[in-house]
Amino acid sequence: MDVFSSLMDGFATALTPMNFLYAVIGVVLGTAVGVLPGLGPAMTVALLLPVTYALEPTSAFIMFAGIYYGGMYGGSTTSILLNTPGESSSVVTAIEGNKMAKAGRAAQALATAAIGSFVAGTIGTTLLAVCAPIVVDFAISLGAPSYFAIMVLALLAVTAVLGSSRLRGFASLGLGLAIGLVGLDSVTGQARLTFGVPLLADGLDIVVVAVAIFAVGEALWVAAHLRRTPLQVIPVGRPWMGKQDWKRSWKPWLRGTAYGFPFGALPAGGAEIPTFLSYVTEKRLSKHPEEFGKGAIEGVAGPEAANNAAAAGTLTPMLALGLPTNATAAVMLAAFTQYGIQPGPQLFESQGPLVWALIASLFIGNFLLLIINLPLAPLWAKLLQIPRPYLYAGILFFATLGAYSVNLQAFDLVLLLALGALGFMMRRFGLPVLPLILGVILGPRIEKQLRQTLQLSAGDPAGLFSEPIAVGIYVIIALILLWPLLFKLIRRNRPAAVLPANASGATVPRDAGGSTHGGHRADADADADADADADAESADRSDHTNKKEQP
Repeated sequence: MDVFSSLMDGFATALTPMNFLYAVIGVVLGTAVGVLPGLGPAMTVALLLPVTYALEPTSAFIMFAGIYYGGMYGGSTTSILLNTPGESSSVVTAIEGNKMAKAGRAAQALATAAIGSFVAGTIGTTLLAVCAPIVVDFAISLGAPSYFAIMVLALLAVTAVLGSSRLRGFASLGLGLAIGLVGLDSVTGQARLTFGVPLLADGLDIVVVAVAIFAVGEALWVAAHLRRTPLQVIPVGRPWMGKQDWKRSWKPWLRGTAYGFPFGALPAGGAEIPTFLSYVTEKRLSKHPEEFGKGAIEGVAGPEAANNAAAAGTLTPMLALGLPTNATAAVMLAAFTQYGIQPGPQLFESQGPLVWALIASLFIGNFLLLIINLPLAPLWAKLLQIPRPYLYAGILFFATLGAYSVNLQAFDLVLLLALGALGFMMRRFGLPVLPLILGVILGPRIEKQLRQTLQLSAGDPAGLFSEPIAVGIYVIIALILLWPLLFKLIRRNRPAAVLPANASGATVPRDAGGSTHGGHRADADADADADADADAESADRSDHTNKKEQP
Protein backbone atom coordinates (compact mmCIF):
# COMPACT_ATOMS: atom_id res chain seq x y z
CA MET A 1 0.00 0.00 0.00
CA ASP A 2 2.93 2.30 0.72
CA VAL A 3 4.24 1.75 -2.81
CA PHE A 4 0.81 2.50 -4.28
CA SER A 5 0.38 5.72 -2.29
CA SER A 6 3.91 6.84 -3.18
CA LEU A 7 3.21 6.12 -6.86
CA MET A 8 -0.03 8.13 -6.69
CA ASP A 9 1.92 11.04 -5.21
CA GLY A 10 4.36 10.66 -8.08
CA PHE A 11 1.51 10.86 -10.60
CA ALA A 12 0.20 13.99 -8.86
CA THR A 13 3.60 15.60 -9.33
CA ALA A 14 4.19 14.37 -12.88
CA LEU A 15 0.74 15.41 -14.12
CA THR A 16 1.00 19.05 -13.16
CA PRO A 17 0.67 21.16 -16.35
CA MET A 18 4.33 22.20 -16.49
CA ASN A 19 5.75 18.74 -15.74
CA PHE A 20 3.35 17.14 -18.23
CA LEU A 21 4.57 19.62 -20.85
CA TYR A 22 8.16 18.62 -20.15
CA ALA A 23 7.15 14.96 -20.53
CA VAL A 24 5.65 15.69 -23.96
CA ILE A 25 8.73 17.67 -25.02
CA GLY A 26 11.01 14.88 -23.83
CA VAL A 27 9.07 12.21 -25.72
CA VAL A 28 9.06 14.21 -28.96
CA LEU A 29 12.73 15.20 -28.69
CA GLY A 30 13.81 11.68 -27.76
CA THR A 31 11.92 10.12 -30.65
CA ALA A 32 13.01 12.76 -33.16
CA VAL A 33 16.69 12.31 -32.35
CA GLY A 34 16.46 8.56 -31.74
CA VAL A 35 14.84 7.96 -35.12
CA LEU A 36 17.89 9.30 -36.96
CA PRO A 37 20.20 6.62 -38.40
CA GLY A 38 22.65 5.13 -35.94
CA LEU A 39 21.49 7.21 -32.96
CA GLY A 40 20.45 4.77 -30.26
CA PRO A 41 18.94 5.61 -26.86
CA ALA A 42 22.34 6.11 -25.23
CA MET A 43 23.51 8.65 -27.80
CA THR A 44 20.09 10.34 -27.77
CA VAL A 45 20.23 10.77 -24.01
CA ALA A 46 23.85 11.94 -24.12
CA LEU A 47 23.10 14.54 -26.80
CA LEU A 48 19.99 15.91 -25.07
CA LEU A 49 21.30 15.73 -21.51
CA PRO A 50 22.52 19.37 -21.51
CA VAL A 51 18.97 20.48 -22.42
CA THR A 52 17.80 19.54 -18.90
CA TYR A 53 20.52 21.36 -16.97
CA ALA A 54 18.62 24.63 -16.54
CA LEU A 55 15.51 22.89 -15.20
CA GLU A 56 14.47 22.11 -11.64
CA PRO A 57 15.52 18.50 -10.82
CA THR A 58 12.03 16.95 -10.82
CA SER A 59 11.08 18.59 -14.12
CA ALA A 60 14.46 17.68 -15.60
CA PHE A 61 14.11 13.98 -14.79
CA ILE A 62 10.52 13.87 -16.03
CA MET A 63 11.75 15.29 -19.32
CA PHE A 64 14.69 12.89 -19.16
CA ALA A 65 12.33 9.91 -18.80
CA GLY A 66 10.53 11.02 -21.96
CA ILE A 67 13.84 11.33 -23.79
CA TYR A 68 14.85 7.86 -22.55
CA TYR A 69 11.74 6.04 -23.76
CA GLY A 70 11.54 8.19 -26.89
CA GLY A 71 15.07 7.19 -27.82
CA MET A 72 14.18 3.54 -27.25
CA TYR A 73 11.28 3.77 -29.69
CA GLY A 74 13.32 5.71 -32.24
CA GLY A 75 15.94 2.96 -32.26
CA SER A 76 13.35 0.40 -33.34
CA THR A 77 12.23 2.68 -36.19
CA THR A 78 15.72 2.87 -37.69
CA SER A 79 16.15 -0.89 -37.23
CA ILE A 80 12.97 -1.59 -39.18
CA LEU A 81 13.26 1.02 -41.92
CA LEU A 82 17.02 1.12 -42.51
CA ASN A 83 18.34 -2.08 -40.93
CA THR A 84 20.46 0.25 -38.79
CA PRO A 85 20.06 -0.63 -35.10
CA GLY A 86 20.88 2.12 -32.66
CA GLU A 87 22.55 -0.37 -30.31
CA SER A 88 23.14 -4.08 -29.90
CA SER A 89 19.78 -4.70 -28.23
CA SER A 90 17.98 -3.62 -31.44
CA VAL A 91 19.81 -6.04 -33.71
CA VAL A 92 17.25 -8.84 -33.35
CA THR A 93 14.40 -6.41 -34.15
CA ALA A 94 16.18 -5.51 -37.38
CA ILE A 95 16.39 -9.15 -38.52
CA GLU A 96 12.67 -9.56 -39.20
CA GLY A 97 11.60 -5.91 -39.10
CA ASN A 98 13.66 -4.87 -42.08
CA LYS A 99 12.47 -7.92 -44.03
CA MET A 100 8.89 -6.88 -43.31
CA ALA A 101 9.66 -3.36 -44.50
CA LYS A 102 11.17 -4.62 -47.75
CA ALA A 103 8.07 -6.74 -48.23
CA GLY A 104 5.86 -3.65 -47.97
CA ARG A 105 4.79 -4.32 -44.35
CA ALA A 106 6.75 -1.54 -42.67
CA ALA A 107 3.51 -0.16 -41.22
CA GLN A 108 2.70 -3.42 -39.45
CA ALA A 109 6.28 -3.79 -38.20
CA LEU A 110 6.31 -0.26 -36.77
CA ALA A 111 2.88 -0.75 -35.20
CA THR A 112 3.72 -4.03 -33.46
CA ALA A 113 6.99 -2.50 -32.22
CA ALA A 114 5.15 0.55 -30.83
CA ILE A 115 2.36 -1.41 -29.15
CA GLY A 116 4.77 -4.05 -27.89
CA SER A 117 6.96 -1.32 -26.43
CA PHE A 118 3.91 0.14 -24.68
CA VAL A 119 2.80 -3.20 -23.23
CA ALA A 120 6.28 -4.23 -22.11
CA GLY A 121 7.17 -0.77 -20.84
CA THR A 122 3.97 -0.53 -18.78
CA ILE A 123 4.44 -3.97 -17.21
CA GLY A 124 8.16 -3.37 -16.69
CA THR A 125 7.61 0.01 -15.02
CA THR A 126 5.00 -1.56 -12.73
CA LEU A 127 7.52 -4.21 -11.72
CA LEU A 128 10.11 -1.45 -11.23
CA ALA A 129 7.79 0.35 -8.79
CA VAL A 130 7.19 -2.88 -6.87
CA CYS A 131 10.69 -4.38 -6.94
CA ALA A 132 12.90 -1.31 -6.46
CA PRO A 133 11.96 -0.76 -2.77
CA ILE A 134 12.57 -4.47 -2.11
CA VAL A 135 15.99 -4.20 -3.73
CA VAL A 136 16.66 -1.13 -1.57
CA ASP A 137 15.86 -3.03 1.63
CA PHE A 138 18.26 -5.75 0.54
CA ALA A 139 20.93 -3.27 -0.48
CA ILE A 140 20.94 -1.52 2.90
CA SER A 141 22.07 -4.77 4.52
CA LEU A 142 25.15 -4.95 2.29
CA GLY A 143 28.55 -3.72 3.38
CA ALA A 144 31.49 -2.30 1.43
CA PRO A 145 32.93 -5.78 0.56
CA SER A 146 29.64 -6.87 -1.03
CA TYR A 147 29.25 -3.62 -2.94
CA PHE A 148 32.78 -3.92 -4.26
CA ALA A 149 32.14 -7.50 -5.38
CA ILE A 150 28.84 -6.54 -7.07
CA MET A 151 30.49 -3.70 -8.99
CA VAL A 152 33.35 -5.93 -10.12
CA LEU A 153 30.79 -8.53 -11.23
CA ALA A 154 28.87 -5.89 -13.18
CA LEU A 155 32.00 -4.74 -14.98
CA LEU A 156 33.31 -8.20 -15.79
CA ALA A 157 29.97 -9.70 -16.81
CA VAL A 158 29.11 -6.87 -19.18
CA THR A 159 32.63 -6.71 -20.57
CA ALA A 160 32.89 -10.46 -21.12
CA VAL A 161 29.88 -10.67 -23.46
CA LEU A 162 30.52 -7.61 -25.64
CA GLY A 163 32.70 -7.25 -28.68
CA SER A 164 34.21 -9.85 -30.94
CA SER A 165 36.51 -11.10 -28.20
CA ARG A 166 37.02 -10.79 -24.47
CA LEU A 167 40.38 -9.18 -25.10
CA ARG A 168 38.73 -6.28 -26.89
CA GLY A 169 36.10 -5.96 -24.16
CA PHE A 170 38.71 -5.81 -21.39
CA ALA A 171 40.85 -3.40 -23.43
CA SER A 172 37.86 -1.06 -23.62
CA LEU A 173 37.26 -1.48 -19.88
CA GLY A 174 40.91 -0.65 -19.17
CA LEU A 175 40.58 2.57 -21.16
CA GLY A 176 37.48 3.53 -19.18
CA LEU A 177 39.12 2.81 -15.82
CA ALA A 178 42.16 4.87 -16.86
CA ILE A 179 39.94 7.83 -17.84
CA GLY A 180 38.13 7.49 -14.51
CA LEU A 181 41.46 7.87 -12.66
CA VAL A 182 42.13 11.33 -14.10
CA GLY A 183 42.04 14.01 -11.41
CA LEU A 184 42.98 14.33 -7.74
CA ASP A 185 43.03 11.32 -5.45
CA SER A 186 40.11 11.70 -3.03
CA VAL A 187 42.18 10.42 -0.08
CA THR A 188 45.75 11.63 -0.60
CA GLY A 189 45.05 14.64 -2.84
CA GLN A 190 47.74 13.51 -5.29
CA ALA A 191 47.25 14.38 -8.96
CA ARG A 192 46.74 11.35 -11.21
CA LEU A 193 47.12 11.40 -15.01
CA THR A 194 46.72 15.17 -15.14
CA PHE A 195 50.05 15.71 -16.95
CA GLY A 196 50.45 19.04 -15.20
CA VAL A 197 47.20 20.46 -16.64
CA PRO A 198 45.27 22.22 -13.81
CA LEU A 199 41.95 21.90 -15.68
CA LEU A 200 42.19 18.12 -15.36
CA ALA A 201 42.37 18.25 -11.56
CA ASP A 202 38.61 17.77 -11.23
CA GLY A 203 38.63 14.82 -13.63
CA LEU A 204 36.81 14.36 -16.93
CA ASP A 205 33.11 15.14 -16.97
CA ILE A 206 31.12 12.02 -17.85
CA VAL A 207 28.85 14.03 -20.16
CA VAL A 208 31.81 15.18 -22.22
CA VAL A 209 33.12 11.61 -22.35
CA ALA A 210 29.73 10.14 -23.35
CA VAL A 211 29.01 12.74 -26.05
CA ALA A 212 32.53 12.38 -27.46
CA ILE A 213 32.57 8.59 -27.55
CA PHE A 214 29.02 8.22 -28.89
CA ALA A 215 28.25 11.26 -31.06
CA VAL A 216 31.65 12.49 -32.27
CA GLY A 217 33.09 9.00 -32.67
CA GLU A 218 29.97 7.94 -34.59
CA ALA A 219 30.08 10.98 -36.88
CA LEU A 220 33.75 10.40 -37.68
CA TRP A 221 33.08 6.74 -38.37
CA VAL A 222 30.20 7.51 -40.73
CA ALA A 223 32.26 10.18 -42.51
CA ALA A 224 35.01 7.63 -43.09
CA HIS A 225 32.51 5.24 -44.72
CA LEU A 226 30.21 7.73 -46.42
CA ARG A 227 29.27 6.77 -49.93
CA ARG A 228 28.06 9.07 -52.65
CA THR A 229 24.99 7.05 -53.53
CA PRO A 230 21.93 8.36 -51.65
CA LEU A 231 20.21 6.02 -49.23
CA GLN A 232 16.83 4.78 -50.42
CA VAL A 233 14.08 5.45 -47.87
CA ILE A 234 11.31 2.89 -47.58
CA PRO A 235 7.80 4.40 -47.54
CA VAL A 236 5.98 3.67 -44.29
CA GLY A 237 2.36 4.54 -44.98
CA ARG A 238 -0.26 4.55 -42.23
CA PRO A 239 0.65 2.26 -39.32
CA TRP A 240 -2.07 -0.28 -38.69
CA MET A 241 -2.40 -3.94 -37.79
CA GLY A 242 -4.93 -6.45 -39.06
CA LYS A 243 -6.75 -9.02 -36.96
CA GLN A 244 -4.21 -11.71 -37.85
CA ASP A 245 -1.32 -9.44 -36.89
CA TRP A 246 -2.86 -8.81 -33.46
CA LYS A 247 -3.42 -12.52 -32.99
CA ARG A 248 0.20 -13.30 -33.80
CA SER A 249 1.65 -10.47 -31.70
CA TRP A 250 0.03 -10.42 -28.27
CA LYS A 251 1.62 -13.61 -26.96
CA PRO A 252 5.15 -12.58 -28.10
CA TRP A 253 4.62 -9.24 -26.35
CA LEU A 254 3.97 -11.00 -23.03
CA ARG A 255 6.71 -13.59 -23.47
CA GLY A 256 9.19 -10.88 -24.44
CA THR A 257 8.29 -8.92 -21.31
CA ALA A 258 8.84 -12.03 -19.18
CA TYR A 259 12.30 -12.41 -20.69
CA GLY A 260 13.31 -8.76 -20.66
CA PHE A 261 12.61 -7.42 -17.16
CA PRO A 262 14.54 -10.03 -15.10
CA PHE A 263 17.63 -9.71 -17.29
CA GLY A 264 17.42 -5.91 -17.21
CA ALA A 265 17.08 -5.89 -13.42
CA LEU A 266 20.22 -7.98 -12.93
CA PRO A 267 23.33 -5.90 -12.16
CA ALA A 268 24.96 -7.39 -15.26
CA GLY A 269 21.90 -8.20 -17.33
CA GLY A 270 21.24 -5.96 -20.31
CA ALA A 271 18.88 -6.43 -23.24
CA GLU A 272 20.99 -8.41 -25.71
CA ILE A 273 20.45 -11.85 -24.17
CA PRO A 274 16.65 -11.58 -23.61
CA THR A 275 16.04 -10.26 -27.14
CA PHE A 276 17.98 -13.19 -28.60
CA LEU A 277 16.16 -15.68 -26.34
CA SER A 278 12.82 -14.11 -27.29
CA TYR A 279 13.58 -14.47 -31.01
CA VAL A 280 14.60 -18.12 -30.61
CA THR A 281 11.49 -18.84 -28.51
CA GLU A 282 9.12 -17.22 -31.00
CA LYS A 283 10.72 -19.11 -33.87
CA ARG A 284 10.17 -22.41 -32.07
CA LEU A 285 6.60 -21.65 -30.95
CA SER A 286 5.39 -19.96 -34.12
CA LYS A 287 2.81 -21.64 -36.33
CA HIS A 288 4.57 -20.03 -39.29
CA PRO A 289 8.24 -20.90 -38.79
CA GLU A 290 8.80 -20.75 -42.54
CA GLU A 291 8.32 -16.95 -42.41
CA PHE A 292 11.27 -16.40 -40.10
CA GLY A 293 14.10 -14.87 -42.05
CA LYS A 294 11.57 -13.48 -44.52
CA GLY A 295 9.64 -11.08 -42.27
CA ALA A 296 7.76 -12.80 -39.42
CA ILE A 297 5.87 -10.36 -37.23
CA GLU A 298 6.54 -12.47 -34.13
CA GLY A 299 10.25 -11.84 -34.69
CA VAL A 300 9.59 -8.11 -34.21
CA ALA A 301 6.95 -8.21 -31.46
CA GLY A 302 8.82 -10.48 -29.02
CA PRO A 303 12.35 -8.99 -29.17
CA GLU A 304 11.06 -5.41 -29.13
CA ALA A 305 8.97 -6.16 -26.04
CA ALA A 306 11.98 -7.82 -24.41
CA ASN A 307 14.11 -4.79 -25.26
CA ASN A 308 11.73 -2.28 -23.66
CA ALA A 309 11.01 -4.47 -20.62
CA ALA A 310 14.77 -4.73 -20.09
CA ALA A 311 14.98 -0.92 -20.35
CA ALA A 312 12.54 -0.61 -17.44
CA GLY A 313 14.36 -3.34 -15.54
CA THR A 314 17.67 -1.52 -16.06
CA LEU A 315 16.45 1.34 -13.89
CA THR A 316 16.03 -1.01 -10.90
CA PRO A 317 19.76 -1.54 -10.14
CA MET A 318 20.52 2.01 -11.29
CA LEU A 319 18.12 3.62 -8.80
CA ALA A 320 18.36 1.08 -5.98
CA LEU A 321 22.07 0.22 -6.13
CA GLY A 322 23.60 3.00 -8.22
CA LEU A 323 24.77 0.42 -10.77
CA PRO A 324 24.25 1.24 -14.46
CA THR A 325 24.06 -1.93 -16.55
CA ASN A 326 24.07 -0.32 -20.00
CA ALA A 327 25.25 2.86 -21.65
CA THR A 328 21.87 4.60 -21.38
CA ALA A 329 21.66 3.97 -17.64
CA ALA A 330 25.26 5.18 -17.31
CA VAL A 331 24.34 8.52 -18.89
CA MET A 332 21.25 8.72 -16.64
CA LEU A 333 23.51 8.15 -13.66
CA ALA A 334 25.63 11.04 -14.90
CA ALA A 335 22.49 13.20 -14.89
CA PHE A 336 21.86 12.35 -11.24
CA THR A 337 25.43 13.22 -10.27
CA GLN A 338 25.19 16.54 -12.13
CA TYR A 339 22.40 17.52 -9.73
CA GLY A 340 24.37 16.29 -6.73
CA ILE A 341 22.06 13.29 -6.26
CA GLN A 342 23.65 9.92 -5.51
CA PRO A 343 21.61 6.89 -6.64
CA GLY A 344 21.72 4.01 -4.21
CA PRO A 345 19.93 2.53 -1.20
CA GLN A 346 19.32 5.94 0.39
CA LEU A 347 17.84 7.50 -2.77
CA PHE A 348 14.24 6.46 -2.10
CA GLU A 349 14.46 7.93 1.38
CA SER A 350 16.38 11.13 0.63
CA GLN A 351 14.78 11.94 -2.74
CA GLY A 352 11.47 10.04 -2.49
CA PRO A 353 9.20 12.59 -4.24
CA LEU A 354 11.63 12.95 -7.15
CA VAL A 355 12.08 9.19 -7.62
CA TRP A 356 8.36 8.41 -7.57
CA ALA A 357 7.65 11.31 -9.94
CA LEU A 358 10.30 9.82 -12.26
CA ILE A 359 8.68 6.37 -12.12
CA ALA A 360 5.22 7.87 -12.72
CA SER A 361 6.58 9.83 -15.68
CA LEU A 362 7.73 6.55 -17.23
CA PHE A 363 4.08 5.44 -17.38
CA ILE A 364 3.09 8.81 -18.84
CA GLY A 365 5.90 8.83 -21.40
CA ASN A 366 5.05 5.28 -22.43
CA PHE A 367 1.44 6.27 -23.14
CA LEU A 368 2.45 9.46 -24.95
CA LEU A 369 4.80 7.48 -27.18
CA LEU A 370 1.96 5.24 -28.29
CA ILE A 371 -0.49 8.02 -29.19
CA ILE A 372 2.14 10.27 -30.78
CA ASN A 373 4.29 7.86 -32.76
CA LEU A 374 1.68 5.68 -34.40
CA PRO A 375 0.27 8.50 -36.57
CA LEU A 376 3.65 10.27 -36.91
CA ALA A 377 5.68 7.29 -38.16
CA PRO A 378 5.61 8.57 -41.78
CA LEU A 379 7.06 11.86 -40.54
CA TRP A 380 9.95 10.08 -38.84
CA ALA A 381 10.63 8.27 -42.10
CA LYS A 382 10.85 11.62 -43.93
CA LEU A 383 13.48 12.78 -41.45
CA LEU A 384 15.68 10.01 -42.81
CA GLN A 385 15.76 11.75 -46.19
CA ILE A 386 18.15 14.36 -44.80
CA PRO A 387 21.50 14.00 -46.64
CA ARG A 388 24.08 12.34 -44.46
CA PRO A 389 26.64 15.21 -44.56
CA TYR A 390 24.02 17.68 -43.26
CA LEU A 391 22.72 15.16 -40.76
CA TYR A 392 26.04 14.45 -39.09
CA ALA A 393 27.17 18.06 -39.34
CA GLY A 394 24.13 18.87 -37.20
CA ILE A 395 25.04 16.09 -34.78
CA LEU A 396 28.57 17.46 -34.39
CA PHE A 397 27.16 20.96 -33.83
CA PHE A 398 24.85 19.85 -31.03
CA ALA A 399 27.54 17.62 -29.53
CA THR A 400 29.96 20.56 -29.41
CA LEU A 401 27.30 22.85 -27.98
CA GLY A 402 26.34 20.28 -25.34
CA ALA A 403 29.93 19.61 -24.26
CA TYR A 404 30.73 23.32 -24.00
CA SER A 405 27.59 24.06 -21.98
CA VAL A 406 28.65 21.66 -19.19
CA ASN A 407 31.45 23.81 -17.75
CA LEU A 408 31.65 26.68 -20.29
CA GLN A 409 35.31 25.76 -20.79
CA ALA A 410 36.96 25.78 -24.21
CA PHE A 411 39.25 23.05 -22.87
CA ASP A 412 36.25 20.69 -22.89
CA LEU A 413 36.11 21.06 -26.68
CA VAL A 414 39.69 19.83 -26.92
CA LEU A 415 38.76 16.85 -24.77
CA LEU A 416 35.68 16.31 -26.94
CA LEU A 417 37.76 16.03 -30.11
CA ALA A 418 40.43 13.86 -28.49
CA LEU A 419 37.91 11.45 -27.00
CA GLY A 420 35.91 11.53 -30.23
CA ALA A 421 39.02 10.34 -32.06
CA LEU A 422 39.32 7.60 -29.42
CA GLY A 423 35.69 6.62 -30.11
CA PHE A 424 36.46 6.43 -33.83
CA MET A 425 39.50 4.21 -33.25
CA MET A 426 37.46 1.95 -30.96
CA ARG A 427 34.92 1.43 -33.75
CA ARG A 428 37.71 0.89 -36.27
CA PHE A 429 39.26 -1.93 -34.24
CA GLY A 430 36.02 -3.43 -32.94
CA LEU A 431 36.27 -2.35 -29.30
CA PRO A 432 32.82 -2.14 -27.65
CA VAL A 433 31.92 1.27 -26.24
CA LEU A 434 29.87 0.18 -23.20
CA PRO A 435 32.79 -1.18 -21.07
CA LEU A 436 34.59 2.16 -21.45
CA ILE A 437 31.56 4.15 -20.29
CA LEU A 438 30.98 1.79 -17.36
CA GLY A 439 34.66 1.99 -16.45
CA VAL A 440 34.52 5.80 -16.32
CA ILE A 441 31.33 5.72 -14.20
CA LEU A 442 32.08 2.83 -11.86
CA GLY A 443 35.87 3.07 -11.65
CA PRO A 444 36.02 5.80 -8.98
CA ARG A 445 33.17 4.19 -7.04
CA ILE A 446 34.86 0.77 -7.09
CA GLU A 447 38.05 2.41 -5.81
CA LYS A 448 36.06 4.04 -2.99
CA GLN A 449 34.47 0.74 -1.91
CA LEU A 450 37.82 -1.06 -2.12
CA ARG A 451 39.47 1.52 0.11
CA GLN A 452 36.64 1.38 2.64
CA THR A 453 36.89 -2.41 2.73
CA LEU A 454 40.66 -2.35 3.30
CA GLN A 455 40.32 0.38 5.94
CA LEU A 456 37.79 -1.73 7.86
CA SER A 457 40.12 -4.73 7.74
CA ALA A 458 43.27 -2.72 8.57
CA GLY A 459 44.71 -3.45 5.15
CA ASP A 460 44.11 -7.20 5.28
CA PRO A 461 42.96 -8.49 1.84
CA ALA A 462 40.91 -11.13 3.67
CA GLY A 463 38.42 -8.33 4.38
CA LEU A 464 37.25 -8.65 0.77
CA PHE A 465 35.78 -12.04 1.70
CA SER A 466 34.27 -11.01 5.05
CA GLU A 467 30.63 -11.18 3.88
CA PRO A 468 28.87 -14.32 2.54
CA ILE A 469 27.31 -12.44 -0.37
CA ALA A 470 30.75 -11.20 -1.44
CA VAL A 471 32.11 -14.76 -1.37
CA GLY A 472 29.22 -16.01 -3.52
CA ILE A 473 29.75 -13.22 -6.02
CA TYR A 474 33.46 -14.00 -6.29
CA VAL A 475 32.55 -17.60 -7.11
CA ILE A 476 30.34 -16.31 -9.95
CA ILE A 477 33.18 -14.05 -11.16
CA ALA A 478 35.55 -17.01 -11.19
CA LEU A 479 33.08 -19.02 -13.27
CA ILE A 480 32.70 -16.16 -15.76
CA LEU A 481 36.46 -15.85 -16.17
CA LEU A 482 37.17 -19.58 -16.27
CA TRP A 483 34.20 -20.65 -18.40
CA PRO A 484 36.02 -20.37 -21.78
CA LEU A 485 38.80 -22.61 -20.48
CA LEU A 486 36.32 -25.10 -19.00
CA PHE A 487 34.32 -25.09 -22.23
CA LYS A 488 37.45 -25.89 -24.26
CA LEU A 489 38.38 -28.73 -21.89
CA ILE A 490 34.87 -30.21 -22.04
CA ARG A 491 34.80 -29.94 -25.82
CA ARG A 492 38.25 -31.49 -26.13
CA ASN A 493 37.24 -34.48 -23.98
CA ARG A 494 34.08 -35.21 -25.99
CA PRO A 495 34.08 -38.40 -28.06
CA ALA A 496 34.75 -37.73 -31.73
CA ALA A 497 31.45 -39.38 -32.74
CA VAL A 498 29.43 -36.89 -30.71
CA LEU A 499 30.88 -33.80 -32.37
CA PRO A 500 28.98 -33.96 -35.71
CA ALA A 501 25.65 -34.36 -33.90
CA ASN A 502 26.31 -31.29 -31.78
CA ALA A 503 27.85 -29.20 -34.52
CA SER A 504 24.69 -27.25 -35.15
CA GLY A 505 24.07 -26.65 -31.45
CA ALA A 506 27.62 -25.44 -30.96
CA THR A 507 26.99 -22.57 -33.33
CA VAL A 508 24.32 -21.01 -31.08
CA PRO A 509 26.74 -19.22 -28.74
CA ARG A 510 28.65 -17.92 -31.76
CA ASP A 511 25.44 -16.61 -33.27
CA ALA A 512 24.54 -15.01 -29.97
CA GLY A 513 27.94 -13.43 -29.67
CA GLY A 514 27.77 -12.41 -33.31
CA SER A 515 24.49 -10.69 -32.66
CA THR A 516 26.00 -8.70 -29.85
CA HIS A 517 29.03 -7.81 -31.91
CA GLY A 518 26.82 -7.08 -34.87
CA GLY A 519 24.84 -4.73 -32.65
CA HIS A 520 28.05 -2.99 -31.71
CA ARG A 521 28.99 -2.76 -35.36
CA ALA A 522 25.56 -1.49 -36.25
CA ASP A 523 25.88 1.04 -33.44
CA ALA A 524 29.18 2.08 -34.92
CA ASP A 525 28.16 2.02 -38.55
CA ALA A 526 25.24 4.38 -39.01
CA ASP A 527 25.32 4.13 -42.78
CA ALA A 528 23.37 1.00 -43.64
CA ASP A 529 25.28 0.64 -46.90
CA ALA A 530 28.68 1.15 -45.26
CA ASP A 531 28.93 -2.05 -43.25
CA ALA A 532 32.42 -3.02 -44.40
CA ASP A 533 34.48 -4.13 -41.41
CA ALA A 534 38.22 -4.53 -41.02
CA ASP A 535 38.20 -7.98 -42.61
CA ALA A 536 36.39 -6.72 -45.69
CA GLU A 537 38.81 -3.83 -46.01
CA SER A 538 41.72 -6.25 -45.72
CA ALA A 539 40.17 -8.48 -48.39
CA ASP A 540 39.71 -5.50 -50.70
CA ARG A 541 43.34 -4.50 -50.26
CA SER A 542 44.44 -8.07 -50.90
CA ASP A 543 42.32 -8.29 -54.03
CA HIS A 544 43.71 -4.98 -55.28
CA THR A 545 47.25 -6.20 -54.68
CA ASN A 546 46.60 -9.44 -56.56
CA LYS A 547 45.27 -7.53 -59.54
CA LYS A 548 48.43 -5.43 -59.61
CA GLU A 549 50.58 -8.54 -59.57
CA GLN A 550 48.78 -10.08 -62.55
CA PRO A 551 50.76 -9.62 -65.84
